[in-house]
Amino acid sequence: MDKQMTLWEHLEELRRVLVISALAMAVTTGIAYGFFRQQLLDLVTGPLKGLEVKLVYIGLGEAFMTQIKLSLLAGFILALPVILWELWSFVAPALRPGEKRIVLLIVFSSLILFGLGASFAYLTVFKFAARFLLVIGGPELAPMLSIGNYVSFLIAFLVPFGLAFEMPLAIYFLARWGVVSSDWLQRHNKVAVVAIFVISAAITPGGDPISQLCMAAPLLILYEVSIVVARLARPRSDNLVSTAKP
Repeated sequence: MDKQMTLWEHLEELRRVLVISALAMAVTTGIAYGFFRQQLLDLVTGPLKGLEVKLVYIGLGEAFMTQIKLSLLAGFILALPVILWELWSFVAPALRPGEKRIVLLIVFSSLILFGLGASFAYLTVFKFAARFLLVIGGPELAPMLSIGNYVSFLIAFLVPFGLAFEMPLAIYFLARWGVVSSDWLQRHNKVAVVAIFVISAAITPGGDPISQLCMAAPLLILYEVSIVVARLARPRSDNLVSTAKP
């Protein structure tokens, strides 16, 4: 009976977390749609400024659904502190102090790295990719971009960059757990270069060489950074052995 009551209490606590998170996101989404939907549209269409391209909508509900999609995304970002706090209040009691530090490191580091990757893609890479894709059609073809397809393409373009910037964090924990080492990463440098270009070609939504190259370049830099991270994060026993060697 105690175990059933304990399980029921956990389920009730989880339900409370989900309800509060959903309410917070509903409020922030409503605020984003009610007060900032035009600013959100200006933000996502910013990379097209100066390219003489006018976005259109080809379905009756496309413009409205695009505004809802952007408001939901903005609402999720605005509600993220509340969602993370609620999830933390649910998970933290079951964690030991050392585990709490690891979870906090993973969560905040991953969010920061993802934000850096998405911002880097938005501010630099996407403008070059958009210009290339619009020019490649030639003067005889006039671009007609729908707002829904454009926003979907932009999100699909930014997310891989955000995930790619998680590489140093992943390497840190893999090195910490002894799965990889800085020496191993250096030995497989050439294989990593080939793999990075293959991955860039696979996950870049545009499919054009400019986008793929712009994806591969920061990944190559992050790989070199990950080698340094792996050297700093290797287990203490390895550090002691290396310092003991003449």
